Amino acid sequence: MAFAESTGGGDPASSSESGPVTGMRYWVPLLAVCAGYFMVILDVTVINVAVPVIGRELSASLTGIQWITDGYTLVFAGFLLSGGALGDRLGNRRIFCTGVVVFTVSSAACAFAPSAPVLVAARAVEGLGAALIVPGSLALLQQAYPAPAARSRAFGVWGSIAGIAASAGPLLGGLLVSTVGWRWVFLINLPVGVACLALTLRHVAPSDRLTARALDWPAQCAVVAAVALLTAALNEAGRRGWSDPAVLAGVGLSVLAAMAFLVRERLARSPAVPPSLLRSRALGGGAVIGLLFNFGFYGMVFTASLDFQHQRGYSALVTGLALFPAVAMTMFASVLSGRLARTTGDRPLVFTGMLVAGLGLAGWVAAGADPAYPLLVAPMMAAGFGTSFALTGSASTIMSAAPPAYSGTASALFNTTRQLGSAIGVALGGTLLATAADYGEGLRTSMAIGALAYLAAAGLAWFCVPPKAKGQTPDAEARASR
Repeated sequence: MAFAESTGGGDPASSSESGPVTGMRYWVPLLAVCAGYFMVILDVTVINVAVPVIGRELSASLTGIQWITDGYTLVFAGFLLSGGALGDRLGNRRIFCTGVVVFTVSSAACAFAPSAPVLVAARAVEGLGAALIVPGSLALLQQAYPAPAARSRAFGVWGSIAGIAASAGPLLGGLLVSTVGWRWVFLINLPVGVACLALTLRHVAPSDRLTARALDWPAQCAVVAAVALLTAALNEAGRRGWSDPAVLAGVGLSVLAAMAFLVRERLARSPAVPPSLLRSRALGGGAVIGLLFNFGFYGMVFTASLDFQHQRGYSALVTGLALFPAVAMTMFASVLSGRLARTTGDRPLVFTGMLVAGLGLAGWVAAGADPAYPLLVAPMMAAGFGTSFALTGSASTIMSAAPPAYSGTASALFNTTRQLGSAIGVALGGTLLATAADYGEGLRTSMAIGALAYLAAAGLAWFCVPPKAKGQTPDAEARASR
């Protein structure tokens, strides 16, 4: 059957009795996992350009239009940690495949939705499928590529998928809506989902199951409430302003839910996230770094999209092309960082990536209030390159710091903080553009804050990401970071 099963779940890049596995057998597990991840991230952004058309055709209210986007985001962010815990307990491949099925079927329901309420409900179920897919994606890659060099390359490709899917979303959405109609925004997920499921079942080995560890349902409910309330409050802050009572109430309730989660974790016999993991400098610091660079990158993409469309008059299709420099650099950076990781370790990659991205957004600020588009190409390239260059090392740091029994949970924690960083970046960018006396000044302020977030992440990386000790083997390095 699959190579991973025939070698006891071993490394596709390592030697077996018949020699090293190369060619398609090496790449198929990576292709399978990244296909599922690509669908999830694409659906966060591809819907944006389709929503106005959907609203008109389905006679949706303004609130209904908002929930077409927000319903997916809230469920996705809220249930990530639950998806990771289920993967650790029942097997990451099983939960990943379940998520792919849920996501694919709900995408079909979205495509054939006869009304806005049905579409909103189907989008929420789609978000649940996404929450089951994402935590297992990193855990399955760590399982399929245990050798540090192969794992770094796999994490690099995984990381670039996020940037490509997020930035290509508006371009693909605009192309589909203007040609075959908005329903194809969801229909394209069907062949991808089917192929992802078939490849995963055929070429990715079953994961270990830890059924003896009970699920801590009170903690899971608390974290779902905390993340969903905070994400909802941030989404509303971009529309209502940060001082709105509903926004303040959402933030306050999310803080209370987070405190309840922490108290529960200290008392639970089988905690969802053991306190020792949260106290780990590598894991906790890596999670915060993920929040900061998603804040910077997605805040940049969101505000740049608004600037290109509303101020410069670009169409959705042209806006996607204008953002392409940032997208183009993500794949190059991920491949490069994957190749360098074995030699340099993770710390230089994360530090350098965050520094380059921060300088890129600082360059946008320095370009002036109304810069010509050519002056923005280099800053966008720097932000895309730096974010993807650092993501490989950050993911590797997180996954190496967690025991194998908590690989799904560690992946979920990392992706939850990244999702929150994206929501904060978009909400803050929207608020700054809406409240600034001058649009250009609001845009520059947003980019300046993003640059500071990147630079803060660079400093945190130097403190939290373990260095590669001289003469230390990659496997020993991974164990030392735990």
